[in-house]
Amino acid sequence: MLADMNETVKKRRTRTPKIVINSDDLAHIEALAEGAMQRNPTLADRLLDEIARARIVAPSKMPANVVSIGRSVTYRDESTGLDKTVTLVFPEDADIARQRVSIVTPIGVALLGLAEGAVFHWDTRANQRRMLTVIRVEEPSDGDLGQPHDPRGQEDDITPDQTAAT
Repeated sequence: MLADMNETVKKRRTRTPKIVINSDDLAHIEALAEGAMQRNPTLADRLLDEIARARIVAPSKMPANVVSIGRSVTYRDESTGLDKTVTLVFPEDADIARQRVSIVTPIGVALLGLAEGAVFHWDTRANQRRMLTVIRVEEPSDGDLGQPHDPRGQEDDITPDQTAAT
């Protein structure tokens, strides 16, 4: 009985949060994943897996509280308690000095499509497993990144309860 309970707890901890991807970004993201297959097959497979499990929505239906290309996200590393804010971008716009993180990086893949309140595991390039929490998602103030997202007609924001996988 106790073993069954421990197994249930382990399963709950390994669930991945639901993700949402803007349909306008999908073809570019898929092409990047396929292109990365030769250079970094593990990362490319992770990105393709994320795409496969994502809910794809029209730009007008993209919730404002979900990480997507061109949006800034603040997340907390639960092991250190430190918050960090980055903007998720395509590789051609990446600039670590300006906190612009490529979608074709481990953290970029991990953040894609997550809603505020989502908790997820991220494996660093040094093979360290970190637990991160999405604190806030917002449009960048400079507005020059990614594709424009029209906020009119957006669905209600996704709540953290909706990010837990079923």
